[in-house]
Amino acid sequence: MLFKKSGFPEEGDLVLCTVTSVQYHSVFVDIDEYAKGGLIHISEVSPGRIRNIRDFVKEGKKVVCKVLRINQEKGYIDLSLRRVNESEKRRKIDEIKKEQNAEKIVEIAAGKSGIKVEELYEKINEKIGKNYISLHKFFEDVVKDSKLLEDLGLDNKYAKALDETINQRIKPTEVEIIGKLKIVTFAPNGIGAIRNSLKKAEEAVKGNIRINYLGSGMYRFMVKAPDYKEAERLMKNATESAIAEITKNTGTAEFSREQTK
Repeated sequence: MLFKKSGFPEEGDLVLCTVTSVQYHSVFVDIDEYAKGGLIHISEVSPGRIRNIRDFVKEGKKVVCKVLRINQEKGYIDLSLRRVNESEKRRKIDEIKKEQNAEKIVEIAAGKSGIKVEELYEKINEKIGKNYISLHKFFEDVVKDSKLLEDLGLDNKYAKALDETINQRIKPTEVEIIGKLKIVTFAPNGIGAIRNSLKKAEEAVKGNIRINYLGSGMYRFMVKAPDYKEAERLMKNATESAIAEITKNTGTAEFSREQTK
C-alpha cells in the first residue's frame, strides 16, 4: 500500500496486518497502514485452548486485528485477533479494497499523464491530507463534484487523467431507505382518493420514489439518494404529502420504517 498513516493507531481500532513471525506463545506482525510492528499474544489469537498456534496463523498471512494497548515510548502495540468479529473483519477488508482501488486509479492516471505513480500520489496526498483520512473517500466526493480536483491545483493533464479514471472505476454512492404506508379510507371514491394520495407522494419528490402495492391497503415506499440525510428528507416529504391528501378525503394513513440498506 502506498498510503501510510502517521503516528500510532488508537486503542480499539481495526488494522490490517501481515504476519512476519510465529513463535510458541506469540505472533509478530507488521501493521500495513502504519508501517509499524505489533504483537499478538497466544491468548488473543483464538478463544479456547490452542494446541498449535500455526493452526491459526502463519508467516505471510494477512489478518485483521483489534488494537488492545499502545506504549508509544517503547513502540509496543498489542493486538488481538480473536476479538474481531466477522462483521468487523468484512468492513475492514472492504475499506482496504477501496483504498487499493484508489491507488490503482492513481497508477492508471499516472500512466496516462507520464508521471511516476509515487510522485502523483504524493501530489494528491499532500493536498487532501488535512481533510481526508482516505484517498478513496476523496475520490468518491470527486464523482459528485469534479471541481474538487480543480481545487487541488494540479497540472491540468494530471487532473484530466484522474477525473477520467475516477469516473470509470468509482460509481456514485447510493443509499436506500424503505417503509410501509397503511392507508384506510371508507370514502365512496376510496380508490380514487388513494390514487391521488400516492400521486401526491410522487409529486412531492419529483418521482424519486418507487411505490409497490402489498395488499390490504399497505404500500411499500422506496427512496434512493446519495446519502441518508437526503433519503430521509425525500421519504418525509413523500409520506407527509400522501397522508395529508388522504386525510382530506376522510381517510387515515400510518407510516412505519421497514428496513434500511
